[in-house]
Amino acid sequence: MTHPGPDAGDRVALACPSCSTTDPTVHEVLKPGGQVTVRCTACDHVHKERYDPPREVELDVIVSQDDESLSTTVDAPAEETVEVGDEFVVDAPEALMQVRITAIEVAADTRVEEATVEDVGTLWTRAVDNVRVNVTVHPNDGRADASRSIAVSVPGDHEFVVGETVAFGDEEFEITGVQVRDDAPEYRFEKLDHDGDAVFAKDAKRVYGRDATSAAWSAW
Repeated sequence: MTHPGPDAGDRVALACPSCSTTDPTVHEVLKPGGQVTVRCTACDHVHKERYDPPREVELDVIVSQDDESLSTTVDAPAEETVEVGDEFVVDAPEALMQVRITAIEVAADTRVEEATVEDVGTLWTRAVDNVRVNVTVHPNDGRADASRSIAVSVPGDHEFVVGETVAFGDEEFEITGVQVRDDAPEYRFEKLDHDGDAVFAKDAKRVYGRDATSAAWSAW
């Protein structure tokens, strides 16, 4: 599909004849047109350049949130590469959401970890700006049969920190470990259980805790 040229105030990636002749830098569009007038945000050099916006294609996107899902579409540069774990914003009629790619379908029943946008059939994603996290809370008296499961709803960037005591409504527990999701990037292990280990809620598959209200407890 044809994408309109940039408007005044837009930001585009272009080489700068003053400070970066090979690698693109961010430029602010001062005057649109066939030859756009732009200012380099790195060195403030103003110059004119021909800017051909990247060709875009429409992608089908499935967004999962808790037990529900919705179908929508987004426009993306055809030559851009996407991979499982990437995050982007979906502006759907239902809501504006930050989502993470969980699967890339390039053909019927064929899924890959990475693909060029124009080869993608459907992007499967989950909402990560607000998430519901499952928590298993164990009692302080060691009775395994008294463990219980709860679910807490928090912003995706909320941190669960091992060793901290937290409260959600009537529930209060000390975090003893966090199971990390398969699509979460840059964590040392699949399960973190050392004091101080921190996991964003959007990356947490399950949180484990020790009841802080059923019996006295000590941090030592």
